[in-house]
Amino acid sequence: MQLEVLISKFQQKDEKAFTELYRMYGDSMHGVIYNILRDHAIAEEVMQDVFIKAWNNANSYSAEKGRFFTWILNIARNAAIDKTRSKAFKNSKKNLNAEYFVDILQHTDSLDDQTDAIGIKKFVSQLAKKCIEVIELLYFKGFTQKEASEALDMPIGTIKTRNRNCIKELRTIVLN
Repeated sequence: MQLEVLISKFQQKDEKAFTELYRMYGDSMHGVIYNILRDHAIAEEVMQDVFIKAWNNANSYSAEKGRFFTWILNIARNAAIDKTRSKAFKNSKKNLNAEYFVDILQHTDSLDDQTDAIGIKKFVSQLAKKCIEVIELLYFKGFTQKEASEALDMPIGTIKTRNRNCIKELRTIVLN
């Protein structure tokens, strides 16, 4: 089934379309969410919430504004960031074991393989180094724009502009 038809059926609350989109994008969403939360159980829970939110707000998706994958990816990223800001999540991470930190140290230098379920790493690697830095922080590591601004020692306006331009460039690469 063509993606446009599948999305249209999803917007019309077709459960088979929901199942197919979940199958298509579930691994990618889980990878992005896990990279932010670093907890498989919580990532799974948030991922399910993301698809329910997408289902309930399906009519807000517009193909003119961007690809469906990008739309749902932003929902996933924002949900994961919101989860990290929740009091319950913060309290659950107060007494972490050393394995958690070792895992973070091993994976923060590059895009995590779990995020690459649809091959996005190949496309991101074609971007300029400045774009890779911004996209990696914002989309794969879950930084806010303010946190990315601080980490890269750049004005937040530069981060926002670079993010917009780099995503536009990435969209061009993926669609060609």
